[in-house]
Amino acid sequence: MKQQLKSQRSRELILQAGLLCFSKSGFKGTSMKDIAQQADISIGRVYHHFRSKSDIFSELLNTYWSVLEDPDSKLNRLVNEANFPDDIAELALAIKAIVEDNKQYIMLIYIDVIEFHGEHINRVYANMAANFRQAYQSRFDELSADQKLRKGADPLFAVMLTYRFFFHYFLVETSFGVADHFGFSSDAVIEKTQDLILHGLLASNRPEK
Repeated sequence: MKQQLKSQRSRELILQAGLLCFSKSGFKGTSMKDIAQQADISIGRVYHHFRSKSDIFSELLNTYWSVLEDPDSKLNRLVNEANFPDDIAELALAIKAIVEDNKQYIMLIYIDVIEFHGEHINRVYANMAANFRQAYQSRFDELSADQKLRKGADPLFAVMLTYRFFFHYFLVETSFGVADHFGFSSDAVIEKTQDLILHGLLASNRPEK
């Protein structure tokens, strides 16, 4: 049992070291030796757990995917409750928490885009529209039946736009270290985004086609 715990601890140290090295130096700029030195573990022990740095990189991304897909996370509970657009502020805060808690993991996505042309993140975006439609279709039908949607408005586009906007906004705030880059506090940005999604920009509706 002690050996098993020691082995698990070594694996965790290697992954932590890999995360730090990749997020600082990129994939090509990181070697197995770098990871071993950062973990303070022999390079032989690193190879005992992982065949290559590609395996370490993939394992780290899988850890982040599991965070995004966790059904018990605040964000996914909100998606499953499907109260959009009444929960825009709650969605924003849940996204903010994920971005802040996973800063180094998110840097791996940029590395994947630059060095692998998005090879690893395809799984996140490929079925995004279908997944959102499945989660929200009943809610969209309800809003339509209650005649709460403006004619021609696409609620699926609205929820995806909201979701992706807040991820990008808080990425810039957290990963790029640029606070209040819209010229407002985060709370004000959430409030303004909610207002724009709910009420639009122009005072009058567009002419019917």
